[in-house]
Amino acid sequence: MRVLLDEMLDRRLKRFLPEGVEAVTVRERGWDSKKNGELLTLAEKEFDVLLTTDRGIPHQQDLSRFDLEVVVISARSNRLADLEPRMEEVRRLIEELDQER
Repeated sequence: MRVLLDEMLDRRLKRFLPEGVEAVTVRERGWDSKKNGELLTLAEKEFDVLLTTDRGIPHQQDLSRFDLEVVVISARSNRLADLEPRMEEVRRLIEELDQER
């Protein structure tokens, strides 16, 4: 399972993902400042899941046309302290997605 962390997410979130998951940030991949449509098109070729906090993506993009799961993390802010409590749920979801593939 390959997971891409959107550019707004702290790279330290990788440590909360399931064992065996390969996680890369948008910045590490060299895709900084890509618009959502372009990012999704690139990501679907190399990744299984995009993690983001961008609540607008499901409304701005037709996600059904991409071969990529998009997980939107809902938190007060993008700070690690606000995201960390949500990561157990994210972890479970990624494990479920991995089992379905």
